[in-house]
Amino acid sequence: MSSWKLKWHKLTHWEYWPLWAIYYPLFPVWLYFSLKARSFFFFNAANPSMKNGGMAMESKMDIYNLIPQEHIPQTLFVSKEANPAMMLENILDSGISFPFIAKPDIGMKAFGVEKIHNKDEFQGYFAKTPENFLVQELIPHTKEVGIFYVRIPGDENGKITGIVSKEFLSVIGDGKSSIEQLIKKNPRSHLQLKALQKKFGAGLKQVLALDEEFILVPFGSHTRGAKFVDITHKLNEGLSKTIDGICSRMNGFYYGRLDVLYHSLEDLAEGKNFSIIEINGAGGEATHIYDPKHSLFFAWREITKHWNYMNKISILNHEMGHSYLSFRDGREMLRANGALEAQLRVI
Repeated sequence: MSSWKLKWHKLTHWEYWPLWAIYYPLFPVWLYFSLKARSFFFFNAANPSMKNGGMAMESKMDIYNLIPQEHIPQTLFVSKEANPAMMLENILDSGISFPFIAKPDIGMKAFGVEKIHNKDEFQGYFAKTPENFLVQELIPHTKEVGIFYVRIPGDENGKITGIVSKEFLSVIGDGKSSIEQLIKKNPRSHLQLKALQKKFGAGLKQVLALDEEFILVPFGSHTRGAKFVDITHKLNEGLSKTIDGICSRMNGFYYGRLDVLYHSLEDLAEGKNFSIIEINGAGGEATHIYDPKHSLFFAWREITKHWNYMNKISILNHEMGHSYLSFRDGREMLRANGALEAQLRVI
C-alpha cells in the first residue's frame, strides 16, 4: 500500500486519529460534569482504592492485589534497583518459566509490554525499561476480551456496559509472499510496520505457507494493531453474574474495564478457564467504541454515557468522604503521565 493511500486510510477512519482529536470536541461535556461535581478532577473518587481513581500513574501491582487472586496470573514485582541475575533466579524459582510476560508497573496502552523468551531477552528488557516492572506467567488462553463494568455506590449489584473482543494483529500466508509483503497488504498491519521491523528484523523476509497464521503482536492493544470488535450483544446473565461476583469483592472499585484472557465465552459465563490480565479504572476506555463499524458519533455518545456514570459514582463517593484531586495535583499527574508515556513509547 502506498504511503498516500495509508495516510488517506488513517484520515478517513477515525479509530486511528490521535486521542486529542477524538476527545477535545467533548471538552464542554467534561466541563459540565466538572461543574456538577465542583471539581475538574472529580474522577479521583470514582475508585477510592486506586491511586488517582485509576486515571493514570497507578501501580498495576497495587491493582492486582485488589483482585481475587484465583483470577489473575502469577505475578512478581521487579524493582529497577534489584540485581537482574538474582531477580531472574527468583522468578524461575517461583514457578514462572520462559516464555513469560514483562510489563511496566506504571504504564498505559500496552507500551513496554513484551514476551520474554530467554535470559538474554530478560536482561535486555531490564536494561532498557525506565521504571519498576512486573513479570507474569504466560496464560495459555488465546482469546482476549475487554469488559466495562460500573456499580453505583450503595447498589448491591453492578452491570456490564460494553464488551469488546480483541483480535491480535496477524497475517495469513499465501505460500509466496514474505511476512513484510503480507503486512503491507493490510492498512491495519502496515501502520505498525516500523515497530514490527524493529521487533523482527530480517525475520520479516520469511515466506509463510498457504493459510499459515503468524501473530505479529500477541497483545490485545489497539495502539499496537489489534482489531476491536463490539460484542456487547453477547452479554448474558451468566457473564453478568461472573463479572459482578468478582468486582463486588474488590473493595473500593466501582468503575473500569477488565481485560480478560479466556478460552470461550461459554466458559467465562460459567466462571472458569479465564484470567484477568489487567483492570483499568477511571482512565479505562469503553473500547467497544473502536469497532470499525461504529461512527465517531456513536463513540461520542458512549464516552458521554460512561463519563456520566463516572461523575455520578464520584459525587456519591465524595459525599461519603472520599476526596477529589486538587487542581495542582491533577495537573502534576497529567504532566508525569505524559513524561512516562514518552519514555515507554521508545522501549
